[in-house]
Amino acid sequence: MGDSAGSRRPPNALLRDVIRASGATYETLARTIQTVAAEAGDPTRTNRSTIAHWVRGVPPSEPTDGYLVEALSRLSGRSVAAEEIGLAGASPGGAVEWRVDTLAALHELGRVDLDLRRRHALTAAAYSVTGLSVPGAAWWTWMAEKSATRNATSRRNVGRRDLAAVRDMVAMFSRIDQRHGGGHARSAVVQYLTTDVNAYLHGRFADDRVRREMFSAASELAYLSGWMAFDNAEHPVAQRYFTMAVSLAAEGDDAPMAGHVLRAMAHQAVDLSHPRRALKVAVASMDGQRYAQASNRERALLGVVHARALAASGQKAAAAVALVRAEDDLASARPGDDEPARVFFFSEASLAHETACTLRDTGDLPGAQREFRRSVRTRKADSFTRTHAVTLGYLGAVQARQGAIEEACTTWSDALDAMEGIHSARTRRTVTDMRRALSTVRGRGITAVAELERRATRYLAESV
Repeated sequence: MGDSAGSRRPPNALLRDVIRASGATYETLARTIQTVAAEAGDPTRTNRSTIAHWVRGVPPSEPTDGYLVEALSRLSGRSVAAEEIGLAGASPGGAVEWRVDTLAALHELGRVDLDLRRRHALTAAAYSVTGLSVPGAAWWTWMAEKSATRNATSRRNVGRRDLAAVRDMVAMFSRIDQRHGGGHARSAVVQYLTTDVNAYLHGRFADDRVRREMFSAASELAYLSGWMAFDNAEHPVAQRYFTMAVSLAAEGDDAPMAGHVLRAMAHQAVDLSHPRRALKVAVASMDGQRYAQASNRERALLGVVHARALAASGQKAAAAVALVRAEDDLASARPGDDEPARVFFFSEASLAHETACTLRDTGDLPGAQREFRRSVRTRKADSFTRTHAVTLGYLGAVQARQGAIEEACTTWSDALDAMEGIHSARTRRTVTDMRRALSTVRGRGITAVAELERRATRYLAESV
């Protein structure tokens, strides 16, 4: 994005000094800003000349100022404040501060998200890599104790029937997401979370167990809103809701729920190519009671994302060990186990999908193809349509990388069949990747390629 015109200003010595301290060239900084902006869905045209312009004193416009703050934080290896570079009014970053009042922050987050005039502050924010830092043990204890002693600010009595109603709504929204993608109904999730559920959180609980479980249910709703935003490539928005979900889980003193959310944050970081940070969060998701108290099915989910983070970090042998552990955990799950409803989606097909992604990222394309096929074969496609379509897209990409173009075309055709009615940035990305892979054979007159190109173009136009 361009700079504001402004009048003549003195050079921005603060910005110049922070850039120098980071060791980055103007070209490196510009590329990092482009990466940050892309994560927010903003294809900025920042280049080295733009950086020089800012150093000469012309301030960047919104939201590029926020991208600049985040880019310098990444390059400096620490959190850089806007004031340090002479940008006191810069756009906010992507992460929420950990030590804030959870309920007040939840209310404000919902207000901004649902207000079309204010939502730009969320969608144009930067995905914060430093925001992936997981709080230490003292914070978790403080949050649980603070929540247990918080006075009710509403006369509403909250009991087990209220809790059951919230859980029913979570289950309904979760199934909508699985079938139709994150582009469907997220505003309804936010509306319910920040009005009805937030009102429960301010009420008088029948007992402490109801209080803790209501905060956990609210955490799951915040997580779901984050996951839907992640699926729709609204990464800064997703990060805000994931962070909120962690805070709500901490107030509910629910270690496995916190681990579930941290696992999602690690997954997002892997997808956005931040392997080192992803691995730290994945390790935190399995730390202590987050793994020990989790059901076998949820342990497998945490473990396979840990494996993906290891693979993304280049630790192939450790990733293989983590995959075996995840397989063993899922094999230990039994019908009738006491497990949370939030893991309803995680089955053999899900494990095979994540295993295939891990193998693909370690360079084992035949192994990845085998596991993607297992995922397609074992998934209930009518219930988990979005992930089924993504899996088919990934399978086609692996086949194409091995030179099996005709086989890939067949698979991609099946993927496009499954994508009908799906609103998900992940499905759109698989279609975009498919078109890129086919670009080398587009001029050979292959009928299947031409048909795929036509269908892909139509899908991309209709699924926005």
